[in-house]
Amino acid sequence: MSFDIALSGIQSINEQLGSISNNIANAGTFGFKSSRANFAAMYAGDRPTGAHIGSTSQSITQNGGVLTTNRGLDALINGRGFFVAKDLTGQMNYTRVGIFTKAADNYLVDASGRRVQGYAMAPPSTVRGAMADVLVPTGTLPAKPSTKIDFQANMSADWKTPTAPFAALTPGVPADPASYNMSQTSTVYDSLGKQHTITQYFRKVAPAGGPPPVPNNLVDVFIAVDGTASATATTQLDFDATGKLTLPATGAITVGVLPGSATVAKLDINLSYLGTTFQAGNASASINAADGYAPGNYVGVELNDDGGVIAKYSNGQKQQIGVLAIATFPNDEGLTPTDNTSWSESGASGTANYSEPGQGVAGKLTTGSLEQSNVDVTTELVSLMTSQRNYQANSKVISTENAMMQSLMQAL
Repeated sequence: MSFDIALSGIQSINEQLGSISNNIANAGTFGFKSSRANFAAMYAGDRPTGAHIGSTSQSITQNGGVLTTNRGLDALINGRGFFVAKDLTGQMNYTRVGIFTKAADNYLVDASGRRVQGYAMAPPSTVRGAMADVLVPTGTLPAKPSTKIDFQANMSADWKTPTAPFAALTPGVPADPASYNMSQTSTVYDSLGKQHTITQYFRKVAPAGGPPPVPNNLVDVFIAVDGTASATATTQLDFDATGKLTLPATGAITVGVLPGSATVAKLDINLSYLGTTFQAGNASASINAADGYAPGNYVGVELNDDGGVIAKYSNGQKQQIGVLAIATFPNDEGLTPTDNTSWSESGASGTANYSEPGQGVAGKLTTGSLEQSNVDVTTELVSLMTSQRNYQANSKVISTENAMMQSLMQAL
């Protein structure tokens, strides 16, 4: 009887060694979660019959360390949840390994070549579609015509009126620098993505009347489009005694860039001066930003911390074309481990709940980083030595019983 009990102990320790060796082997595996074999006693009625591995516990809820990679398609989940990937059989796989890439067929795949699941978006709309394979659009991003320029600057109260008069603007002939105090140029785009320049020349208005001359806080703005005086050739900025803009009343004017034709759409720009001041000191522009852009070619894809899949283009633009899906379960430790550092749903885990990162109990993402294995090698080595001692002890029981049986047989 003792022989069978000791043998059951040895068999159980062999199973425990399998868990320990698997943990040690995967100490460097991204997203790996350690497991522990739990011993349980066996009885036949009230008679002990030895031990067996009653269960295996997974440390899925214990996160591993963080490895910074600075790669745009690497991500880790801070907290609960799993990335979702579908294999060729249509089976959903759940993993903590956030290593992604764009495959040759333009689908986003994980490190094992499985298609990553997410919610598609069609820019400029932010409406999410149903969860599906994430397809990265690699075509040309069409041009977006400009509609506005946000311009904010300080017109120096120390300016003196230039001595030279401001001459009419003609193509190819630059304005005389002695005829204005400051100039600023903005770039806008038409419906075909062609660039146009809007240049503003600022000139302090001379004091009125006299003697003595009456000072004012007026600044004339002469506007040129592609080097030629625009239909809105001149406007005037007026500031009150505190240097706050009072004219134009709305804080903005409309600049006609293109009249429109059969080949290109009409282009009018709303030029806003809101926030512009008239104070002593240097004259400078703090904001000179136009919307719109030229067409661009696809150059890459990356992730953001909200789980957004961002397509990048040669014109410097970025568009969010989807959001990664994160799966959570009622009981994470009930998941069934599978190949490629993944898990599959089981009856013990409960049904997967899908959401975006940071929603509900799902953790947020950290991009440019990966989750390391949560294996503590020191702990595993201590467990390994303990298993070795237990194995030797059970072996000693078997050898002792064998010696006793031999003595008994010799005595007969």
